[in-house]
This record gives sequence, C-alpha cells and structure tokens, in this order.
Amino acid sequence: MPRPPNHEFQEWWNKQQHDIHNNLNLNLNHTTTSTSFPSSSSSSSTSNVEKNPNFHSVEISASESISSPLNRKDRRNRTRSIRQISFYFLLKLQNFLISLSSIFTSFLSILRTANRRIANSPPLPHLSSSESRFYRLIKVLLFVVLILLCFELIAYFKGWHFSPPSLHKAEVLGFVELVYASWLRVRAEYLAPPLQSLSNICIVLFLVQSVDRAVLMLGCFWIKIRRIKPVAVMEYSAKSEDHNVEDFPMVLVQVPMCNEREVYQHSIGAVCVQDWPRERMLVQVLDDSDDPDVQQLIKAEVHKWQQRGVRILYRHRLIRTGYKAGNLKSAMNCDYVKDYEFVAIFDADFQPSPDFLKKTVPHFKGNDDLALVQARWAFVNKDENLLTRLQNINLSFHFEVEQQVNGVFINFFGFNGTAGVWRIEALEDCGGWSDRTTVEDMDVAVRAHLCGWKFIFLNDVKCLCELPESYEAYKKQQHRWHSGPMQLFRMCFMEVIRSKVSWTKKFNLIFLFFLLRKLILPFYSFTLFCIILPLTMFLPEAHLPAWVVCYVPGFMSLVNILPAPQSFPFIVPYLLFENTMSVTKFNAMITGLFRFKGSYEWVVTKKSGRSSEADLLGLSEKESEILVNTSHLPRSASDSGLEELNKLNMSKKNGKTKRNRLYRKELTLAFILLTASVRSLLSAQGIHFYFLLFQGITFLIVGLDLIGEQVS
Repeated sequence: MPRPPNHEFQEWWNKQQHDIHNNLNLNLNHTTTSTSFPSSSSSSSTSNVEKNPNFHSVEISASESISSPLNRKDRRNRTRSIRQISFYFLLKLQNFLISLSSIFTSFLSILRTANRRIANSPPLPHLSSSESRFYRLIKVLLFVVLILLCFELIAYFKGWHFSPPSLHKAEVLGFVELVYASWLRVRAEYLAPPLQSLSNICIVLFLVQSVDRAVLMLGCFWIKIRRIKPVAVMEYSAKSEDHNVEDFPMVLVQVPMCNEREVYQHSIGAVCVQDWPRERMLVQVLDDSDDPDVQQLIKAEVHKWQQRGVRILYRHRLIRTGYKAGNLKSAMNCDYVKDYEFVAIFDADFQPSPDFLKKTVPHFKGNDDLALVQARWAFVNKDENLLTRLQNINLSFHFEVEQQVNGVFINFFGFNGTAGVWRIEALEDCGGWSDRTTVEDMDVAVRAHLCGWKFIFLNDVKCLCELPESYEAYKKQQHRWHSGPMQLFRMCFMEVIRSKVSWTKKFNLIFLFFLLRKLILPFYSFTLFCIILPLTMFLPEAHLPAWVVCYVPGFMSLVNILPAPQSFPFIVPYLLFENTMSVTKFNAMITGLFRFKGSYEWVVTKKSGRSSEADLLGLSEKESEILVNTSHLPRSASDSGLEELNKLNMSKKNGKTKRNRLYRKELTLAFILLTASVRSLLSAQGIHFYFLLFQGITFLIVGLDLIGEQVS
C-alpha cells in the first residue's frame, strides 16, 4: 500500500519555488535594465559595476540562504518517510510470517490427525454387492491411470512430447518407443473418439440442468419482486380465547421416531405446547425403538405430558415392518382417526413453534382441493462445522427456490416427510402411506398429485430441526434420498403415463422432477468431473473446454448460494464438496434404479439433540403456563422425571463409542484425481491442473473423515 501524499508539504514547496522564481526574475530584469543604456553612457555603467563588484555574489548568497533551510527540511522529511516505509514493510513481513506459521501449523495438525486416523481406524465394514462392484471399478481406474502416468513420465523425460515417435519409422524405433507410438495411435483412433462423445453428452446434460437451475432462480426473483405468497382466507389471533372452539378443526399430530435418544424430548415438548385447543388436538408418539431403555424414556416423557393435561398417546409396534411408512400407516388405521380432519407430521428432531398450526391450518379453509401445506426447515446447528454450513447452502436453495417456485407456479413439489400438514381425505384418496420405497413422502406426494390434489409451500413458516454433523450420517442420509427416487421412478412411470392429468404435468413429473433433478444431476456430476476429466489428461485428443471445468460450475455455484448469502465465503468449498458427494449420489442412483442389494436399506440419521436458545426459552415459558393451569393435577411427574434422567445417564454411559473412519471410494478417487493433476502439470494445462489438484485434495479430506464432526 503506497504512502499517502503530503499535500501541506507540497503546497509549501510550490510557494517557495514560486518566491524564488520571482526573485530571480526581478534580479534578471534589474541586470537587463542596467546593461541597456546608450553607448555614450557605457563608461558610467562600467564604473557602477566596478563600484559594486559584489552584486552577483549577493544574489547567489540570497538564493542559498533561501534554499538551505528548505534542503534541511526536505532531508528530514525524506528520512522520516523512509523510516515509515521501512516500518510498514516490517509489519507486513511480520503478518506474512504469522500467517505462514499458522498455515504450516494447521497443515501439520491435519497430517497428524490423518496419521492417527489411518493407524487407529476401525475395521472397514463389509460392502454390499453393488458397492463392492462399484469400488472394484474405481480401483481398476486407479490402476490404469497409474500405468498411463508412468508412460507419460517416460515420454516427458525422453522429450517425446515435442517430437513423438511415429510408426512409419518402426524399423528404427526401440521397444519402448514402439510401444509408446502404438499407444498414441490406439488412443487417437479408438479411445479418444468414444470418450469425446461421452463428454459431449455430459456437457449437454450439464447445460440443460444449468438452464433448469437458472429458470428456477428467475422464478424465485419474480416471486420476490411481485411479493407473491399464499394467503389464507382467515387468520387466528394470538389468543385462542378470541375464537370459538368449533373454529378450530380437529388435528392429529404424529411424531414418528426410532431409537431417538437425543431428541425425543425436544419434539414431544414442542408439539405438546402448540397453541391449539386441547380438545381439538391429539398427539401420537409413534415409537419404533428396539432399545428397551429408549422405550422407557419415551414412555416417561409421554406420561409427564399426560399428567399436565395434554391429550397424548404412546404407540409401539410389535412387528416393525415398512420402516417409517409402516409406522405411519399403522397409526392411521386407528378407529379414532376418522374423527380428525388434518394430520401434522414432525420427525423426532423437529421443533415447531407454538403457533405452527395457527399459521398452516387456515390455508385449508376455502381450498377444498388442497392436500398439503409444507413449511420450511430451519437449522439450529447450521454453523456447527463446515459440513453443516455446506448442507445449509444446498437446503436453502431447495426450499427457497425449488419448493417455493414449484408451489407457486404448478402447485406441486415433493413432500419433505415432516413439518407439513396433510388433509386426511387426500391421504385416503391416493391410497395412504406405502412402504414400497424408502421415500414414502415423495411416493404419497406423487400419487396425490396424480389424483388432482394441490400443494402449498409456506416459505415464511419455519420449523427448527438438525443437520447431520458427521459425514457418516450425512452420507447414509444422501444415499437414501437418491436411491429412493429411482425406486419410485421405476414403479410409478407407467402410473404417470396412464394417469388422467395433463401432458404438461406428465412432462414435469417424468422429465423435470425425476430424470433431470434425480437422475441426470448425479450422473453427469460424477461422470464428467470424476471420470472423464481425469481420463482426458491421458487422452488429450478428447478435450474438455475450460468453461466446462471452471466457469459454468462456478456460475452455478454462485446461483445455488444466492438463497444463503451469508455462506458466500464457502463458495469454493461448496463446489468441490458437491463434486465429492457425487460419488455417493451416483452409487445410490444406480443402486435404486437397478434394484441392487442395499437399495431398500433404511438407516435412521443420527442426531445430537441440539436446540436453539430462543426455542428452549419459548418451550420453558409454555411449560410453565401449562404447569400453572394444571396445578390441581398430582405431582408424580417429578418422580418420573428423576427416574428418566437416571435412565438416560445410564444409557449414555453404556452407549456405543463414536469413531471417525476411512472411506475407501473417496480415497481411491482422490489418488485418481491427484495422479491426473500430475499429468496435467506435465502438459501445462493451468485451469485443469488446479481443478484436479484441489478436487483431489477435497476427496482426500473427505476420505479421511476430516470434514464434519471430529471425535477424539
């Protein structure tokens, strides 16, 4: 940073120069006047000069007397400026050394953690048949690129990159030169053309998907500019006493859970303090836990709220089939369900605000063809670590853009499985819950849409929940979310074709909803950036343009991050991490599409039991109100609470120890990309080299489980 100019000194200097210039002009004029007399008076002029021989020396002394103090001040200013510049650069050097030291320390810490992780990692779990085949293919690719890199290194050091050997001179070529020349011919004539064709197909799919994202974003901008949002024909006031009890429809609240030790209290407490008349609401706690201790804890929590006057029931299935769909289906078969008009569903880690029902249920009044009101998710732990921040970017785009735009313009979107209110009549009309896939929420939404029902998304109604904090939990969640839609697509394709909805809705369901956003996205993301790009480094006849590698992905990442502008500093990690997750999403998509073993596996996402401070304060205030209103009830709840805490502490001590682990597919792909980056460096491909290098490092970090929750 240059030193700012000293304007005061400059003005003083200009003034001094102007005065000196005026003095010199006066002296010059005086001299000219004294020498311009006629020739007759030349003798007198000469005598005057002789009488004053020191005239010129006086003038020089005057100029020296003026300039000497100026020179001293100028030297002092220059010395001070040099000292200031030196001090400035010393500060910069100190900051640079401190930054370099912190980076080096962080790098050493990562290396030590990785070394510990490798040395103390638990035994790698046995892969399913589909994952095993997929992993073997990745290992074969690694073996191939390593052999090709050895070839290219030999060619580089022998100078064959500048003058490659030709088969036309086979009689004068050595064995290695002959092999390399044959390889050049094979890759140019047989390998590069199909690879280039595949890359062109992926580029077209990439551009189509990018256009879809851009159109969705334009729709979101239009909604913001025009301030479009669903408006209910009626609203409930803050005080329920202002309305008659009959103004509140009968609502059934379901909380399905399975071994949710960490979060069951939050969800049960949040639904029990809903600002809704008690006689018009019934809470069902649908416990599928197979852990007896967890069952007892949940029973004690339900009993505590029952003593406070809340209408709440505990249900536990003896035959646990169908996962969450089977649990919900079993609960809907109860005889008393026919007395209720709507059902609100909350997963175990969701904490709706007390006015949730007052904000969602009014939208059903006057909309007899409305089946679902979906609320937006908000996250209590979005800033917990880098993994949760990157998830927040993805889900912010999903809710702010995808769900809102589809809800406003076509009245259809995928049900998120929780934080929504269903019209029970619509559920029964489309066949109810089905356990034929692992995405029962998307299944029932598609069937309801085919039956002519409409959906509404409320972007301004938020329900608190948790994001997975460990990469293991996030990976299992994403596998289920990307395997289930492909199972559903196989099963409902002909149902969509034979349905009575318009062809535009059929096109939207088949091409946009399923193919483009559920199949094409993971396919091109993994194939283009994890397979084709590394291979083009060894088959340079097939080329990926720089705009495909850098500019378009960067622009699309910027588009995706707009709904979460506070996450803008994480745009580069987001781009790299999304490409890293493509291996999991691609494997899940293939597994679900071809019904490989493991596609129907359901793993409950692990929770940590976090709550926001505002949510806890609101819950405690509502609990205190309920305690005041039910002061006449027996006080046995405190005893059950102590027993509950004791059991919880005992079960936590006996719980499984969490450990970070290694991920083989991610590590293998890391070495493939890093190997390709070395080949790119040999051919001086700048953008491709940097992309492969940083993408390989990202795969390495994820493979070593250095992202997300770190367990000591």
